[in-house]
Amino acid sequence: MRFDIITIFPGFFTSFKNEALIARAQKKPAQGRSASGGKLILINVHNLRDWTTDNHKTVDDRPYGGGAGMVLKVEPIIKAVEAISSRLYVIGKNKKNLKLKTYSLKQKVILFSAKGKKFDQAMARKWAKLDQLIMICGRYEGVDERVAKYIADEEISIGDYVLFGGEVPAMVVMEAVSRLIPGVVAKSESVANESFSSNNLIFKIGNLKLSREHPHYTRPEEIKIAGKNRQVPKVLLSGDHKKVEEWRKKHSR
Repeated sequence: MRFDIITIFPGFFTSFKNEALIARAQKKPAQGRSASGGKLILINVHNLRDWTTDNHKTVDDRPYGGGAGMVLKVEPIIKAVEAISSRLYVIGKNKKNLKLKTYSLKQKVILFSAKGKKFDQAMARKWAKLDQLIMICGRYEGVDERVAKYIADEEISIGDYVLFGGEVPAMVVMEAVSRLIPGVVAKSESVANESFSSNNLIFKIGNLKLSREHPHYTRPEEIKIAGKNRQVPKVLLSGDHKKVEEWRKKHSR
């Protein structure tokens, strides 16, 4: 998976890229064809100001019709997406005639917006099968509506609240999608048996998915909290896998 983020604050992603499983996934080799430079994931952070033409590198302007705040301009976003988007990707050479082989990238352009469709686990699973995800991070009062209408494939929100911009949502999407790519999480069962996974799905009503996951415990077996001894449930210490599984199903929430 190749992630391309368009932002006016590229520094937001420095720590995110270089920590924990995300950092490791950028070093792990991918199997088969890859749009990510041969690694499980590739994260490219692009400064929107690089696609401006004036000396001040202006990316925003006053809204037509008046009102508070500034609006991100459509021109630099168009140029950025066109430069980043690559419909064809080279995968090798034909040994007989040395011609390069190419295939069409499965890609999607996302605009983060408070009025967008709510991001969920089903989206994450679907997007994990793509080759490239281009994410446009809004800022200020908003983004020229023509970006949502004619450039982005989808307009996405991560919740019913307002943030300063789309950088945090971009990190949320990258975490949710990356961990579903085979090889990013070492133990595949960790992904298969978790909240919102199909294995733990109870039922679905319209777009509402109700899922469950059992409580987790680790050492020590007993610890004093607020003056009382709190213990790990004895069944988890029994070594009886059948009883453990029954307990987990019973206490899933």
